Amino acid sequence: KSLAITWAKDNIQVNTILPGYIRTDLTAPIKDLFPERYELISSRIPCGRWGEPDDLAGVAVFLASGASDYVTGAAIAVDGGYSSLG
Repeated sequence: KSLAITWAKDNIQVNTILPGYIRTDLTAPIKDLFPERYELISSRIPCGRWGEPDDLAGVAVFLASGASDYVTGAAIAVDGGYSSLG
């Protein structure tokens, strides 16, 4: 946030994407290796599923486009509602 404030005058936006549990080659084995942990995590995701890499694309495109020119200092969670549980 300090960079967002400092660089705003130079028309530089600083934002972040906060991914939740995303199914990747690295995380896919969790389902079979640690089924109880996988089920616990899955049960706490309001959308009812782990994210896919493509779920991050829309936010990334938005932040890279002119549509976000007035957005700075934002942290955007892409986590199926996980962070909303508190």
